[in-house]
Amino acid sequence: MKELWESARGNLGFLLVCLVVFAGLFLVARLVENFMLPRRNRVSGTRYVCYVAMFGALAGVLMLLEIPLFFAPSFYELDLSEIPILICSFYLGPVAGVTTELLKILVKLLIKGTSTAYVGDFANFVVGCAFVLPASIVYNLKKSKRMALIGCVVGTICMAAFGSLFNAVYLLPKFAELFKMPLDVIIGMGTKVNARIISVSTLVLYAVVPFNILKGTVVSIVTFLLYKRVEKMIFRPSADNPKQSET
Repeated sequence: MKELWESARGNLGFLLVCLVVFAGLFLVARLVENFMLPRRNRVSGTRYVCYVAMFGALAGVLMLLEIPLFFAPSFYELDLSEIPILICSFYLGPVAGVTTELLKILVKLLIKGTSTAYVGDFANFVVGCAFVLPASIVYNLKKSKRMALIGCVVGTICMAAFGSLFNAVYLLPKFAELFKMPLDVIIGMGTKVNARIISVSTLVLYAVVPFNILKGTVVSIVTFLLYKRVEKMIFRPSADNPKQSET
């Protein structure tokens, strides 16, 4: 009974952390959007919800398509789910980005469930927001190709820095706790891929950092190539806003 209670308490604590983090990210996005960013691309409530739902569902499906990486253990796999989210947040703003990130995770969980006690899903959401939020904020300050490029670079740097710290301080220990798996076992999975991985810090340095940089770079390039086409085909800026963006 004591073990059951401890397990329930641990899971409840993790759930509360998830809710607090989401509320915090949503609040930050809302404050920035309301007080720092120019008012652009006003769309009706119905159209806004449709866009978020559509891109969130697409991102959830893309999250299922994971690509293993030769330099990282198997629990770090590349997915391109941030592409539709970044496109959506470029057009609608940071709040849409955070909301679409959450919807993506819910869609993925409905389709596939979780194999990481929700830790990996939570990580994907938070680290994804660490990329999408800065990128969309920078771009929405002044919409242009130059700001899109700067936003993607800033987002990639933020994701790499925050993702590394978050993995080392919280996610890896929490994963070990919920799975009742010693951290040494997790580190050992990294050692099999790269002999230089012998601790949490080296796991972060040789696996997490390059993983996030690679993901940010790929997502940025694809988004940069697709955004204008998607804006013309789907967002229909002429109907939502007579002033089209430059990018």
